[in-house]
Order: sequence, then C-alpha cells, then structure tokens
Amino acid sequence: MSAHPTGPPVWALPGLLRKLAVDRLGMMRDAAGLSDAVRVSMGPKKLYILNRPDYAKHVLADHAANYHKGMGLVESRRVLGDGLLTSEGELWRAQRRNVQPAFRPGRIAAQAGAVAEESGRLVELLRGRAGDTPVDVLHEVTGLTLGVLGRTLMDTGLQGHGGIAHAFEAVQDQAMFDMVTQGLVPTWVPFATQRRFRRARRDLTRIVDALVADRGARMSEGDGADDAFARMILAAREREDPALGRRLLQEELVTLLLAGHETTASTLGWTLLLLARHPHVRDLLREEARGVLAGGRLPEAEDLHKLTYTTQVVQEAMRLYPPVWILPRIAQGPDEVGGFTVPAGADVLVCPYTLHRHPEFWDDPERFDPGRFDPSRVANRPRYAYIPFGAGPRFCVGSNLGMMEAVFVTALVTRDLDLTMVPGHRGIAEPMMSLRMRGGLPMTIRPAG
Repeated sequence: MSAHPTGPPVWALPGLLRKLAVDRLGMMRDAAGLSDAVRVSMGPKKLYILNRPDYAKHVLADHAANYHKGMGLVESRRVLGDGLLTSEGELWRAQRRNVQPAFRPGRIAAQAGAVAEESGRLVELLRGRAGDTPVDVLHEVTGLTLGVLGRTLMDTGLQGHGGIAHAFEAVQDQAMFDMVTQGLVPTWVPFATQRRFRRARRDLTRIVDALVADRGARMSEGDGADDAFARMILAAREREDPALGRRLLQEELVTLLLAGHETTASTLGWTLLLLARHPHVRDLLREEARGVLAGGRLPEAEDLHKLTYTTQVVQEAMRLYPPVWILPRIAQGPDEVGGFTVPAGADVLVCPYTLHRHPEFWDDPERFDPGRFDPSRVANRPRYAYIPFGAGPRFCVGSNLGMMEAVFVTALVTRDLDLTMVPGHRGIAEPMMSLRMRGGLPMTIRPAG
C-alpha cells in the first residue's frame, strides 16, 4: 500500500519555503536532513524531494518517459528556447540523435590532442601570471573550456568572443529569477536582472549569428561536417520551414555553448580549490602526473587510463560539487516511487548534491577523499548513489569529453604549478546548472618545486 512522503514539521515549513526563493541548495540540504522522501506543499503546488539511489533510478532511468524536465528548466525555455537541455519529446530525440555521433568515443579520443594543447596553453598563461598578485583562476579556466569547446565540437575558434561567459551569467540569473517568479514577470519589466538578460540575449544572438555564418560558409567550401555544430547547421537546412530551422539552430547553439563550457569550468574550479586545501592529495597527484607525463610532455588519449589517481580526484570533486547539482522533473502521470504516491503534475526534485552526501552510502561524506573511487570501493556502492552527469536517457552527452578535459587540465596544472587560495573565498553560488564560486577563484601562482 502506497502513502504520501512525509511533510516537514510545521516549524520547518516556513524556512523551506523561504529558501526555495533565496537558497535552493539550503532547502535541499534541510529536506535531506528530514527524510529520504519529503513532500513540501506550496498551495496547489507540491514538491516531492527524493534522495535515495533507487528513487533516482526510478525517476531518471526506469520511468524517465513519465518525468519531463521540471522546475527551473521549464522556465529556462524563455531563455534557452528548445535546445537540447530544455526540449522534450520527439524534438529532443531528434536533436540527440543528430549530435550523438559527434560524441562517439573514437571521435572524442581523436580530440585529445586539441584538449591537451588548450590545457598546455592554460598552464603557460598561468605560469606567466606567477607572483604575489592574485589571479582569478576560474576566469582563466572558463576561457580554456570555451577554447576546447570551439575546437572539439564546433571546428570554430571562439577567440574574440570573450563576452560569452559574461552573457551566460546573466542568462542563468534570469533563469533562476523566472523559476522563483514562476515565469509570471514579463522580460520587459525593468528589473536589473532582466535588463542584464536583455543585453545578454542581444549579445548572444549577435555572436551566434556570426558563428553560424562563418561555419556555414566554410561548410559550403567543403569543410568536414562531423562536429556537433555542423550537424546542427545541416539539420536546420533540412527543415521545411526555414524560419523554424534558424530559430532552433540559434537555440541549440546557445545551449551547446552554455552546457559545453559551464559545467567543466565549474568542475575544474572546485578541483583546483580542493587540491589547494589538501596538499597531501596534491602531492600524490603531482607524483602520478610527473610519472605518466614525464619530460614535461602533453598528455595523449592513452594517458587518460594511466592517470588513475587524477581521475579519482576529479570524481571526488564532482561528488562534492556535482557538475549538475539538481535534476528537476514534472510527473506526467501518477506513479509510485519507493512505496510513495507521486501524483500527476507533481514537481519531483532529485539532487545529486545531497545524494552524493547520503550517510548511508558515503562514509564521512563531507570529507574530501579521492580513495572513495578506488575500484574496490566503487564495486560495493549502488550505481545511482553517484550521478554527476545525470542518469537515464538524458545522461550528459558530453561526459567523456568533459572528463578528459578535467583530467588533462588537473594533471598538467598540478604537475607544473603551485596554486594557493587567497583568503576570503565567499562560498557557493547557484546558477541554473552548476555550483560556482562567489567572487571567482582568486589564487596566487608559483612554479612547482
């Protein structure tokens, strides 16, 4: 017999509702402390917060067809339109089929040289900034991830488009604003967030149109068309309605630019911060990197399987600060999850951030311990206790490229440089997708001894 999940105690409900507007991460932490399944009522709206591996498997994989993108991502369609992140149904399936070949393992392995070269450029840039003056390493890492994205998935240089990252900050702020206001505030209302968003949308439209024109012209001259960007352009050209094709191409490209750089930049930022805070882990990683990448050489595709401890460090960073921290869904029909009734129309929230800290599946969960990902320890852990790239049909299509990039950068930076955190790091910010650092990542840089 099924039952409704427990609701929060009367004394806890006001705090949870307030945090829904101003501190969603805090709300998820509080809910996880109450129960593995919590129902929060907001008038007619019901939130079902589910925090067990088997619940995540049910919603995200086994019964994924019944759970469409939900709170936050629905409102984000005003910002991102119908890109791969927000689209549903047959449109999403067609978009996914179209770009999937660009992410085949063999093709990603062939991009290792480009990833390594961009990683080496980042190391040299940081080496040139060595000294006592703090450097915002997160800013520099974001430039790296945009460079890798351009070379590997777009066959396009993104130099000269440095405003992309700033534009996306405004886009994500607007998406969160729309989530809190339920999308009821028109974008022309002159709030500061909305004014920044309108400017950002104009900037992104200009950038996207220029990128499409350049890549389309090169394709007409015989350039290859196996990258994700080219496949999007070809799909747009094949649509019967040219205006619809142009709109969808713009929206897909904006999504590719956002998802292709934001989550990896966040992962790298947290990884470098954790290494600065845990010098014993840094020293072990440096020893491995200098052994595998001896002589100061750049990594190659086959080195990815040799940098095992480096990979574990990145995995542990993603456990603590997952690339996508919350997975919102809306139940399309009634369901039962773990013996609990979930009605049609319910907002269902699966939060990798809290799931990755569940004390039943993670010993001392707040501790940074890359050894958790030693194969002998992974074998005894439920598969869905760790979902940094999501799960099920909407598992992140770029996960292999993102991991290669994070491992190569972490190995090279740690091999060659000492990064020291400047006091005053202000904590976590909650963009739409990943967990970023308020105030960037100010660090001083020295060549490694």
